[in-house]
Amino acid sequence: MTGARAYRGKLAAADEGNVDTAYRVIADHIRTLTFALTDGAVPSNVGRGYVLRRILRRAVRYGRQMLGAKPGFFAQLVPVVVESMGEAFPELYTNVAKVTDIIRDEEDSFGRTLDRGIKLFTEVAERVASEPAPANAGQLQKIIPGAEAFKLYDTYGFPIDLTALMAEERGLKVDMPGYEAERAKAEELSRSGGGAKADEHQFILPADAVARLPRLNVDPTDDAHKFETKDTLARVRAIWNGQNFDEHIRASVVQTKRLGLVLDRTNFYAEMGGQECDHGRISVMHETRTSSRDDHDGGEFKVDHAKAFGGYVLHVGHITHGEIRVGDTVLLKVDKNRRSAIAGNHTATHLLNFGLRSVLGGSPDQKGSLVAPDRLRFDFAHNQPVAPAEIEKVEAIVNKQVHDNLTVFAEKAPLYVAKTINGLRAVFGEQYPDPVRVVSIGQPVRDLLDSPTSPAWGELSVEFCGGTHVQTTKEIGRFAIISEEAVAKGVRRVTCCTGPAALDAHQQADQFAQRVAAASKLPDAQLPGEVQVLLAELDKVTMPLARKAAIRAELSGLQEKLKALGKTAAAAKRDQAVREARALVESVKASLDDVFIGGVAADDDRQALAAAVKVIADACPRNAIMLLSVVEPVGDEPGKVAIMAQVPATLVARGLKAGDWVRETAAVVGGKGGGKPDQAQGGGSDTSKVRDAVSMARQVAARALMG
Repeated sequence: MTGARAYRGKLAAADEGNVDTAYRVIADHIRTLTFALTDGAVPSNVGRGYVLRRILRRAVRYGRQMLGAKPGFFAQLVPVVVESMGEAFPELYTNVAKVTDIIRDEEDSFGRTLDRGIKLFTEVAERVASEPAPANAGQLQKIIPGAEAFKLYDTYGFPIDLTALMAEERGLKVDMPGYEAERAKAEELSRSGGGAKADEHQFILPADAVARLPRLNVDPTDDAHKFETKDTLARVRAIWNGQNFDEHIRASVVQTKRLGLVLDRTNFYAEMGGQECDHGRISVMHETRTSSRDDHDGGEFKVDHAKAFGGYVLHVGHITHGEIRVGDTVLLKVDKNRRSAIAGNHTATHLLNFGLRSVLGGSPDQKGSLVAPDRLRFDFAHNQPVAPAEIEKVEAIVNKQVHDNLTVFAEKAPLYVAKTINGLRAVFGEQYPDPVRVVSIGQPVRDLLDSPTSPAWGELSVEFCGGTHVQTTKEIGRFAIISEEAVAKGVRRVTCCTGPAALDAHQQADQFAQRVAAASKLPDAQLPGEVQVLLAELDKVTMPLARKAAIRAELSGLQEKLKALGKTAAAAKRDQAVREARALVESVKASLDDVFIGGVAADDDRQALAAAVKVIADACPRNAIMLLSVVEPVGDEPGKVAIMAQVPATLVARGLKAGDWVRETAAVVGGKGGGKPDQAQGGGSDTSKVRDAVSMARQVAARALMG
């Protein structure tokens, strides 16, 4: 209660009812989240995950703002829920740490948004509250403009439900229609990429249009043939131009105009469940006309999208020639190559799901998927990155089942029986029809239903699925996992490819591995350049992720070898520079004046040059010292002149400052330099001016010391 009293003392307007509400909200919401996250749900920005995120944020806001609770308070309540309810629900004990971590991360992230959002909301709310009401407004509530509410959400990440709740607490309202209008504009702008042309997939059949179809005597589309690729006859029942239907249930359409056809039946698979739709062609059949009045030249329609709306499949595309009318009998031709690629990727997704479960244990529940002709993507619950060794094992499991040429069985079954099949995989929270379609790889569905609890089924891929699949796993050809990443707290994503693309990925890995092996045998002088090239190219090459990790490890080994070679070479340069410095001292020691200027072969190694300067400084502590090291240009490589100086305090006091001395000397060779009065370094690239630089160094020193 200390936090609550502090809050009431701080804000006198907060009454006891608000505090009681806050306690009830927090208690109810932590129970909800603990149970949901234990079952495998994860907060996110879409669907059920967004509902959980909103629940969490509402509770955190109540605790932070109404009770003065400290950051992190909400996650600390998870063990309390488990302790009080674990006896009745023992499954709560299974993932206490994981659930706590997810809530803590979400709470921390939202805490930053909350602090900033409350401040900005307060500014907006106070401004609205202070504005004079219209003359005849009576008791109407003042309204926060929709544009302001959307700005809080879009620019600062402050959720609209919290904006509305906090407005209500202040006796204000939010212009929700205005907010929704602003959100719709932003979504449309996002879909169109900032331009005027909308995404082709947004050509839809809106709810009011779907409601009109029964009144036009158009029945829902029979899509029973969507699992087949053989050509199918159908009849055109409606033509949608994006705004309305032809009023006379007849349409003549012009080439390139985007249209949607509703047919009485279809063999096109409409986009659903993460699987992309079929493409293909729809052609008018001349020989099936029912009367002369229907006669016309016919036409052909190219389908580039298909999606279901309220039981009606909308075939979206454009007419390529001729015309199509309502009532025409048409022949549907699915693009078999695209369908085959998608089917292979969908079956591979099931095998991937099975492989992940086998390697990572029973926790990686599916959180989403994409099945396209060129790739598959799979999101699953897992609270840490999947290690390359684990990826390799998963990939091997899938490729073995591909090699074993297992038959893919699909059959509808009563939902209550299908749910009891041992090893069944289903998406958390998904509502499945009854009967439900069961896809089993390697064993007939009938066998599974006859003995659903058999332990043997735990070694199979068995899922509820309404998608298209290959007949046998051998049709997949080859499988490769090419990336793995995080998409949310506790959710990982793998992207994979199959068939020729997977084969090419494995071949690319083989070729790259050969290049790395060849590089390891190069002379030491050539190795640095080749390693640099290989590292630059590695991330650009598509190959299995586990193979890429292994190759990267080999390159890291070569880099370590280069470091060792570099240290050896640097030590050799340093020793050479020191020997030359000692020889210089011995040759001129008897005739030394205040300034010592010379050269050593330290190349561009600053540490070697510094070691040489120290040797001379130790031998001649009262002298100002400058050493130069020259590397002549070779081919396209420019020359280098390294300069380093050290000046004792007695000469600094007389006016010779190392920084100025090096700066003026380096300028002669086209470079720069500087530093402290007692130590400085610099350099340039014009090796032809080294003698002039030495001359300048002597002049600068003489001028400074004479002054």
